[in-house]
Amino acid sequence: MTEQGFNVAVVGATGAVGQQMLKTLAEQAFPIKSLKLLSSSRSAGKQMEFDGKTLTVEEATPESFDGVQVALFSAGGSVSKKLAPEAVKRGAIVIDNTSAYRLADEVPLVVPEINEADIHNHQGIIANPNCSTIQMAVALEPIKQAYGLKKVVVSTYQAVSGAGLDAVDEMYEQTGQILNDEDISPEVLPVSKDEKHYQIAFNALPQIDVFQDNGYTFEEMKMVNETKKILHDPSLAVSATCVRLPVETGHSESVYVETEKSGATTSDMQAVLQGGAGITLQDDPATQTYPLATAAKGLPDVFVGRVRRDLDAENGYHLWVVSDNLLKGAAYNSVQIAESLVKLGLIRS
Repeated sequence: MTEQGFNVAVVGATGAVGQQMLKTLAEQAFPIKSLKLLSSSRSAGKQMEFDGKTLTVEEATPESFDGVQVALFSAGGSVSKKLAPEAVKRGAIVIDNTSAYRLADEVPLVVPEINEADIHNHQGIIANPNCSTIQMAVALEPIKQAYGLKKVVVSTYQAVSGAGLDAVDEMYEQTGQILNDEDISPEVLPVSKDEKHYQIAFNALPQIDVFQDNGYTFEEMKMVNETKKILHDPSLAVSATCVRLPVETGHSESVYVETEKSGATTSDMQAVLQGGAGITLQDDPATQTYPLATAAKGLPDVFVGRVRRDLDAENGYHLWVVSDNLLKGAAYNSVQIAESLVKLGLIRS
């Protein structure tokens, strides 16, 4: 921490994403003058380490944000709806990692590599997109700039950590029980508040979040609507199928795109992606080089491989996109937004 820094609060500091936010703030050397760790009353009093100092977690209340300039939220949508406006009233800029404000007209939905300028339009709250949306949007942006986009179809293979620490614990517990030929009693996945729960160990669950009236899940509709907002293209055709796999960390996606301009070769598309901000291209079939969730863990980039033209559609292309859902998909992107606020001189004194 430094006397020249900013007063920062992390809401949901004890959760999986909150812990990654703290780690990322330290690793990025974000200029912090003071830091508040906020959580529910259940976690209040817990001790956590940051930058060589021991800090005590406090219960998040409206008064917690007195004097705070930047507040990073990752404690669930209901908490954000209740406390984010209170933080803004007290002068803080809120970077919210929940779905509470993502589609609100007055709230910028930001991936800094794509639409950093939208931050200028904030009215106190900036939304961090959904984890699976972020990595896909990063991969789509250079294609859009070079060839235009008409259609996107994505199937996701998402890590259990996206559902929280309880889901990760359940996956490991079930794995041990199955290997020991014991009975299992799923309680968390696919959605803890739904009536039915299914085994995640050695399984694939084609449901992430609750179903909507149109037959798509809320996670799938997040990808549809958020992608259009981030890319400033409401007419873009987007469809998603989201699946949970027994992988701890790292979302993988099979993405099919149709471009407005035709004629790009696979090599052309690889070159465009390789030059994209935040992208690492890993694509050499001859050496079995392609992105893996296990290799992406702990790294901030979006990894792209398996780039190839569709066999039937002249302007169709397939991509394999992988990223750490707790980093670029959440904590790292949130801290990047905070860094953009500093760079653009937008943090209130």
